[in-house]
Amino acid sequence: MRELEKPDLGQFLSSLEVVAMRKKHLDQVMDIERRAYPNPWTRSVFESELSQGVTRSYIVALHSRAVTGYCGTLYIIDEAHITNIAVDPDWQRMHIGTLLMSEIVRRAWNRNIQAITLEVRVSNFKAQRLYQRFGFQPAGIRKGYYQENNEDALIMWAYDIDSGEYHERIKNIEAQAGIPVESRRRRRHLWG
Repeated sequence: MRELEKPDLGQFLSSLEVVAMRKKHLDQVMDIERRAYPNPWTRSVFESELSQGVTRSYIVALHSRAVTGYCGTLYIIDEAHITNIAVDPDWQRMHIGTLLMSEIVRRAWNRNIQAITLEVRVSNFKAQRLYQRFGFQPAGIRKGYYQENNEDALIMWAYDIDSGEYHERIKNIEAQAGIPVESRRRRRHLWG
């Protein structure tokens, strides 16, 4: 967000819309990607991912038509791999990452996914804390995964996401973040 003051968090979360990523969003997605990552994906990578059909799911969080964050997932049988997630640096600390993660989990439920994995920089403790809230646990290291500085990636997994206990975890995370119930209802059509 370019202004000095951020809106009231409750009003902001109520105003967010989560939709499937489309090519029309890519200019804004690329702007965030370049500001969020030292080695950003290219536009052609995003276009390729969007063309993969049912094996991929990419979403964007919109505030007044402005992309504030995005997330992508690859589906393989009963597992999902979060391929990319970023929040516009100007909109961070507004629970957009939490909203995107809950959307991805809910979409996974509709696909009968049982486990989700991702990689995160070993130095990115902030992201690791978010993922741990969602039940992700460290499972290994990918040596030199991030090529621009040869940094290792921490592999994290969340298992049994189809359990009642995990469903309760997500409801509690959403409630703690202040994601309004009516907002969750509005997004229901996206969970398939």
